[in-house]
Amino acid sequence: MGFRLLLIDPLDADRAGGRVGEWPVMIGDAIPDMKIHLVQSAKEAEAVIGEVDAAFGWIGPELLAEAAALKWIQSPQAGPDPSFYHPALVESDVVVTNMAGIFSDHIAAHVMAHVLGFSRGLPIYAGWQTAREWRRDATTVHLPESRALIVGVGAIGAEAARLCAAFGITVTGIDPRVTDPPAGVETVLPPDALDEALGAADFVILTAPETPATQRLFDMAKFARMKGTAFFINIGRGATVVLDDLDTALRAGTIAGAALDVFEIEPLPQDHPLWDAPGMVITPHVATAGPYLDDRRTALFLDNCRRFDAGLELRNVVDKANWF
Repeated sequence: MGFRLLLIDPLDADRAGGRVGEWPVMIGDAIPDMKIHLVQSAKEAEAVIGEVDAAFGWIGPELLAEAAALKWIQSPQAGPDPSFYHPALVESDVVVTNMAGIFSDHIAAHVMAHVLGFSRGLPIYAGWQTAREWRRDATTVHLPESRALIVGVGAIGAEAARLCAAFGITVTGIDPRVTDPPAGVETVLPPDALDEALGAADFVILTAPETPATQRLFDMAKFARMKGTAFFINIGRGATVVLDDLDTALRAGTIAGAALDVFEIEPLPQDHPLWDAPGMVITPHVATAGPYLDDRRTALFLDNCRRFDAGLELRNVVDKANWF
């Protein structure tokens, strides 16, 4: 049938990938009778927003107010900034989908790199290497006798669990939606069981999205419930962890170490104490790095375009009030 589509390409690979400019031809070839508008800004979108049925990109309150025919918005990201879900959009009948699932293998590999590194004392040995100290007494974790708690058992958390289980780690999940344990997960608990579950874990792995319920979720009270020998890993969203509390927990020996790829403030300021906190491993929001992301992003969006055109259920429909 064909429908009217608006593509807002911000020319920002971190937000939308590098192939949006190619999509009009690809989508037009796949779906006959399409009318596609490609623009580079919300300002340019004003001229056509009133006539389109679907849009890719950030549709702010002003644009949404003029979008008389709009039924579907595809987010450029798996977890956009919360401002994407402004009140007018949440209250509207417009369906939103996201890009969840295209990064799972890359991010899970990043998680596993930290799990293995901590289990063999690599961050400690790296420090001794810098100090030119020949020491052999870093503590190790025997993975088949260890436990991981994965907070957020969506696509990324489930893949991380599968990898952990392959090394013999017993995995517990925490999730508000998932009830049936994915492969590699022994059991899935609801969010209100988090505090009790923290004390049993050797690795606490946070893959949860930023939502009203997860903002600043991990604070000093949560770290205090963890074992003193446990390690904390966050590759989800920076707003879920109170950085100053994490710094305090590391310096006090409340937990043994932490690895963060995402932060409340990015880039992490050069004068932030976490840079030299004991047991701290920092990567600069690179857990998604890997091949095929543009291909996966394109395939997901094209599939959703076909589904929308045919009146079928879309993939990755978001609960707008909870941002995921």
